[in-house]
Amino acid sequence: MSISATLANALTGLTAAARSAQVVSTNVSNATTEGYARREIDLSARLRAGDGYGVQVDGVNRIVDENVVRERRLASAAVGFADAPAGFFQDVMDTLGQPNDPSSLTARVAAFESALLESTSRPESDSRLFGVLNAATSLANKLNNTSDQVQILRQDADREIGTEIERLNATLQQIAEIDGQILRARGSNRDYPALLDGRQKLIDDISELVPLRQLPRENDTVALYTMTGALLLDIEPAEFGFTRTEPITPDMTLSSGALSGLTLNGTPLATSGPNGPIAGGRLASLFAVRDELSVTVQSDLDAMARDLVTRFEDPTLDTTLLAGDPGLFTDRGAAFDASSVTGLAGRVSVNALADPSAGGEIWRLRDGLGAAAPGSIGDAALLSGMLDRLQEARVPVGGTFSAASRSTADLTADILSRVGQDLQLRNDRLSFEQSRYAGLDEALLAEGVDTDQEMQKLLLIEQAYAANARVIQTADELIQLLIRL
Repeated sequence: MSISATLANALTGLTAAARSAQVVSTNVSNATTEGYARREIDLSARLRAGDGYGVQVDGVNRIVDENVVRERRLASAAVGFADAPAGFFQDVMDTLGQPNDPSSLTARVAAFESALLESTSRPESDSRLFGVLNAATSLANKLNNTSDQVQILRQDADREIGTEIERLNATLQQIAEIDGQILRARGSNRDYPALLDGRQKLIDDISELVPLRQLPRENDTVALYTMTGALLLDIEPAEFGFTRTEPITPDMTLSSGALSGLTLNGTPLATSGPNGPIAGGRLASLFAVRDELSVTVQSDLDAMARDLVTRFEDPTLDTTLLAGDPGLFTDRGAAFDASSVTGLAGRVSVNALADPSAGGEIWRLRDGLGAAAPGSIGDAALLSGMLDRLQEARVPVGGTFSAASRSTADLTADILSRVGQDLQLRNDRLSFEQSRYAGLDEALLAEGVDTDQEMQKLLLIEQAYAANARVIQTADELIQLLIRL
């Protein structure tokens, strides 16, 4: 081999060693960078006529297990799908309160029952009548507040849907732009692992919202589909459409057109069902909170409010009332209207005729809401009748309750129990999905940068560099020797 060929071969070795050191340093410096995939340099033997043998750098490869990446994305979507309902039921449970909490719905019912019982023993006592009024008002206010909170949670879900749709559209546009940069990098024969890292991180970010399938295209670009086949990106990104609604009231539903649905490139998409285009991700769960879960909870609260109102407006209980007159509990001062049940829990209130602060008289609780004048102060018949009605077992109308008869306290306990069971179920599911995601994330991290191994590689690179440098030094000495001859 000629001296010139020896120098050429050694120079290729130095170039490969320098590039290898660069790759190792990049790996070490990004060992804790989220979304970074470990690099490995791809080397091969080179043989050129007149140059002899050498080594050439064929490129830099990203080391990533696509199967683990895919499974982790699906796990991320599952976590997003489980998280929103769990948060919703936790908020509802916090609003309803635990039974031992004096401000809970069950405690308010118990306090009203206790106030009626105490008042029947001393019907002449205004303080005990005020106790009944205050307990009834407190119960009505608790129903109002709980109903309002459910609608706030619906509105929060609607607002978050709008925010996430904006993020989804922007991210799809970014991915399309990165694909364009990859094509330009390939055209100019430049390495682009960093672009692939950035694209993977962007896809990971939106996989929580919608479960995705990534299909490779020519020149390292990708196409993105939902798991049910809706196209999100193939050269050009798709665009989701959604309009926020504020405020949201109990009567507003998706089916009535009062709330916005979801569109993809202008075409309406189903937002519910296991086979829907966005099924299985956080977006689907937010729509479920807004359009299904909150509606069910509101329906049960309205059924309880209906039960409470109708128990006390029966003229056979208060003979001073005429048919159609409101009883102790009203629909904002009006009698119960079967055609206007939706949202009743947010409107139920105590009859102003018995509320001195609203111009009424406290003695009407004892003598009748429609009485023209006070009756016998020792007559506890009406108070006793109201207590009986509160404790009477009735079949609730509306909601999702079974046909079993219940007292007001039993009906309240059923609502609390249902929310508690749903919360436990959702928390269990969320915990499972989080554990699955953590396991897959750990598996993906195991494919990442091991700084100890990188340091070992660096030692080998150093030896290779020194060896090639020694070859060049020896060639130089030979040349100098020849010149001196």
